[in-house]
Amino acid sequence: MSLKVQDLSKKFGQFQAVESLSFTLQPGEIVGFLGPNGAGKSTTLKMIAGCLIPDAGSIQLSGVDVQKNEVTFKKKIGYLPESNPLYEDLYVVEYLNFLARVHAIPFPSKRIKEVIVQTGLQSMQGKKIGFLSKGFKQRVGIAAAILHTPELILLDEPTAGLDPNQLIEIRGLIQSLSKNAMILFSSHILQEVSAISDRVLVLHQGKLVADQSIESLTQTASLEEIFKLLTH
Repeated sequence: MSLKVQDLSKKFGQFQAVESLSFTLQPGEIVGFLGPNGAGKSTTLKMIAGCLIPDAGSIQLSGVDVQKNEVTFKKKIGYLPESNPLYEDLYVVEYLNFLARVHAIPFPSKRIKEVIVQTGLQSMQGKKIGFLSKGFKQRVGIAAAILHTPELILLDEPTAGLDPNQLIEIRGLIQSLSKNAMILFSSHILQEVSAISDRVLVLHQGKLVADQSIESLTQTASLEEIFKLLTH
């Protein structure tokens, strides 16, 4: 079980959003995806999730190519986009029941209870999503992404807009998810990436400029200093 991205490229008109990007993820890894605005992070995540078709390159998860077997590939991933689209008129448990039917999850009630506990939504499961705080909406988005027990979890800015307490809680949740999946998450919060990542990928102008463990990358300077040097 691994993710292999090879020579991935994507253009929008004359703008080269991603250029010849290659990297791999292994089971149990939490990999932080860094880069300035417009570096190509969200575009890459959308291509891996099968929401955008690459102009060139390949994406394989456990040997399944997203462009050759899209349905099988998508069954193996969980994706929380930056916009976190939710059905806000539904109750939390109602929303998860709907998704369980979409995924044809066996024994859905059991799995929904597990995910509600895992994401700390016990006190919110009977409330409408639209009335939840930003932090609890993020939890619902993560619950939706992991409900079908994916091999790969993609999280685009999962901690954006959260208060310090919520940041700590979501950080712990992301770390716990790596026991059963590999995780690729983007963030502008460098301290967050440093705290929970095993490895860091840094994009600049659509190109990969670093792919190293946190320890090796920060041997001579802080992550903030290294990031500024790589993306200046």
